[in-house]
Amino acid sequence: MIAIVKYNAGNIRSVQNALTRLGYKSVITDNPAEIKAADKVIFPGVGEASSAMRYLKERKLDELLVSLQQPVLGICLGLQLMCTSSEEGNTKCLGIFEAQAKQFPPKEKVPHMGWNNFSELKSAEILKNITLNNDVYYVHGYYAEVCKNTLATCNYILPFSSIMQRDNFYAMQFHPEKSANVGEELLKNFLTL
Repeated sequence: MIAIVKYNAGNIRSVQNALTRLGYKSVITDNPAEIKAADKVIFPGVGEASSAMRYLKERKLDELLVSLQQPVLGICLGLQLMCTSSEEGNTKCLGIFEAQAKQFPPKEKVPHMGWNNFSELKSAEILKNITLNNDVYYVHGYYAEVCKNTLATCNYILPFSSIMQRDNFYAMQFHPEKSANVGEELLKNFLTL
């Protein structure tokens, strides 16, 4: 079973629908026992960092998430909350990735919205069959700095972390569930880890 973490952040149903299309069963939950027992955990989200972290802390899900041993995938806000901190609401985050989530400078249109490709890719199991030419779908006004946990970068105003990994923790700044065949491939790669 795949647990999709419910934590006061939107866009969770579209992730569940994508999993269903791929033939996987999932449950949307903030129940620690269900999350801990899941084969895989997905931590998606669209929303605001400080209110999302408050929800996690109130339910002690912040402590649970960092202790998980199974593969965990953060999506969009989920990636940012897996960083050390976020400039959004001056928020202390989970600290899984050694990067800060920062606000894009207003040099171009913000949020970064739409299709964009990768500017750099490292070799990793989750990136199987993925190339620099592949486009994925973004909607975000904050980004994670490029750091040692970065597997893939994207350029918009500046280079930022598009895909990150540390041990069993993975994250994508874009929305794989809205990224057509490429997003489907990335989700399959995660689900078969």
